[in-house]
Amino acid sequence: MDEAQLSAETWRERVRSRGSIEQDREALARLIEHDSDPFEIQLYEHFSDPLTRLVDKAERSHAGQYDRRLRRLRQRARHSRADQ
Repeated sequence: MDEAQLSAETWRERVRSRGSIEQDREALARLIEHDSDPFEIQLYEHFSDPLTRLVDKAERSHAGQYDRRLRRLRQRARHSRADQ
């Protein structure tokens, strides 16, 4: 595996392992209800930004689509080897 592939795999793994921005927003909203710490409010506002939410959704979608593509390629390779 070359450096670019390794970097891409690392990025996809990091995207898959983190929670979604929506989960973070909900958790921060619960924290703010309990005690409104200025830093938590600032984080909540950042996570509520439509552009930030759009980027997070796009990253997660891209990582998932690429993983599905790799699975399909592996399945095709297995089927083509089995057919030969």
